[in-house]
Amino acid sequence: MMARSEITGPERAREQAPGRDVEPEVLRLPSDQDASGRSLGVEETDRLHAVIASGVLTATKGVQTRELEARVAALTGRRHALACSSGSAAVHAAIAALDLEPGDEVVTTPITDMGALAPILYQGAIPVFADVDRDTGMVTAETVAAARTDRTRAVVVTHLFGVAATVDTIAASLPTGTALVEDCAQAYLTRRAGRLVGTFGIGACFSTQQGKHITTGEGGLVASDDDAFARRARVFVNKGWPYGEADPDHEFLALNYRTTELQSAVANAQLDKLVAGVERRQSTVARFAAGLADVPGITFPRVDPGDIATWWKVPLLVDADVVPGGPRAVATALAARGVASAPRYIQKPAFECRVFRDQRTFGASRWPFTLASPDAVDYSPERFAGTYSYLERVLVIPWNERYEPAHADAVAAAVAAVVEALGRG
Repeated sequence: MMARSEITGPERAREQAPGRDVEPEVLRLPSDQDASGRSLGVEETDRLHAVIASGVLTATKGVQTRELEARVAALTGRRHALACSSGSAAVHAAIAALDLEPGDEVVTTPITDMGALAPILYQGAIPVFADVDRDTGMVTAETVAAARTDRTRAVVVTHLFGVAATVDTIAASLPTGTALVEDCAQAYLTRRAGRLVGTFGIGACFSTQQGKHITTGEGGLVASDDDAFARRARVFVNKGWPYGEADPDHEFLALNYRTTELQSAVANAQLDKLVAGVERRQSTVARFAAGLADVPGITFPRVDPGDIATWWKVPLLVDADVVPGGPRAVATALAARGVASAPRYIQKPAFECRVFRDQRTFGASRWPFTLASPDAVDYSPERFAGTYSYLERVLVIPWNERYEPAHADAVAAAVAAVVEALGRG
């Protein structure tokens, strides 16, 4: 069956006919923001029906959440897994499980979602931004070392776009007593040096938000081998209450970040499809990469030997010296052809957002920034050369498990045509 975005022979011939000024075909591509790009189906609705029929929608008494947690623990090879309400809640639970003191520093990346940064502030700790590799957009052992101080208590490593950060060398470089947390929201089944990402640190955080490898609309997961860390994370998402333990009490300040049986039902059905979805992403992205091999000024992401990428989205590097106008010009021209893309991925480094720039936290207090050393909140551009270089050159192409080979071919052809047109001026 022909994919819906495939250009037929006569249409392609008309576009390429000499002397003809024909508008390019506007592609219709699957989107992870609706059913066209998601693997949702009867499997999810059957599980949802069972939950509704049971009348038990709370995770504390249902069966779907227990099943989900056991399956995620098995999937990640960890002893413990915890389901919660969002990816941000997962990061918050992980940071809270470290039981940091106010003013402690957590080294992290400036190229990430605010949901991975706000929890650090809510726990009274100071996010300290490390620069990133200019070609991968991710922190390295060297950039983390440059950001660490004697106040550093933890490091958060984010794996971007389904490509692994060099988390093995980062883990090996950390002093004893410095915790490593992995943000794997975009990196289900991604491998680094032959190991699953999420197995290098004390805890790994995942997201099931609308556009992730598996989706429940919103949702999060924490996996860990550390018994004390896992227990504290679980108690944290339950308002500090240790369900099922003897003599329970609200042990510490915490929130309600519980998931629901409805979310877990969908997540269980989605887990059944994860491997097939990842394989589809890998095969179509490989085809896309082959189609870009000879396109000047476009660099495909580097995947180190021994690593396996699972492609949440595809970040291309655009050389503005070769492609006039760089990523923004390419994005504008691609949009006219029906291909969405995001120049810069995020429009500015996280430290340029008002919460950091103006230290807008709790009222006018600026807390916990009032506990920070001057170096911890020094966001001088010269300290982040890799960050600015990466954001200036990256163009992120959406991808999902519904892409067919024809979609990959069509998007590659669109990128090639746009680059050629921009080169002609």
